[in-house]
Amino acid sequence: MRSFRLPLVLGLIPLLILILGTLVPRPFVSPAVDRQPSREILLLHNPIHTDIALRLDEDLRSEFAELANAGFAIGRPDAVYLVIGWGGRSFYIETPTWGDVKPMPVLRALTVDRSVMHVDLTADIPRNLPQVRSLRLSETGYRQMVKAIKASFLQKEGRVQSVPDAAYGDNDLFFEANGRFNALLGCNTWTAAMLREGGLRTGWWTPLPQLLDLSLTLHGSSSPLP
Repeated sequence: MRSFRLPLVLGLIPLLILILGTLVPRPFVSPAVDRQPSREILLLHNPIHTDIALRLDEDLRSEFAELANAGFAIGRPDAVYLVIGWGGRSFYIETPTWGDVKPMPVLRALTVDRSVMHVDLTADIPRNLPQVRSLRLSETGYRQMVKAIKASFLQKEGRVQSVPDAAYGDNDLFFEANGRFNALLGCNTWTAAMLREGGLRTGWWTPLPQLLDLSLTLHGSSSPLP
């Protein structure tokens, strides 16, 4: 029996860390910020990745006007949402669909890779889709979150840097980002950090979309997904 105890304990440790990372709130004490919700943002997710969708208005177009210098059509009048995510350069760029998964990008995601920002323009996004969650921020929290998102873009000589020949379609682009990526501190922990900048509470460590979503429900940030 003793020969089975060590593998059992070692197997339970990661599970315990994941549970605690979801249950323990971050920040531990609810932030003292303006809590009057006046801005809606959307949290978009698939089984492994999360994005933040911001409703486009003239103020937001102005905030991200520098993306236009790299060829991103932020001023496109028929676009309703700006969708932004952060991730590992190799896997993010080279895996637009599950059918495009390749061993080397997966290996880099599991070790250490450079990071990129992905920006996309979309039409209106229905709230009743299972991969969409509505969150509400105060005006102050929204501004702080937008500022933190902008700070995630790598700049050289005061300009954001697009990744040449990297896009999924006609409405999106990839940009160089600050920070290094690995699966333990990846896209979903970045999303959680941006939401905390907006005044929401998340779990302490939520490397999976499902854990981030659950932590938002547990710590009172909004209603759960339908």
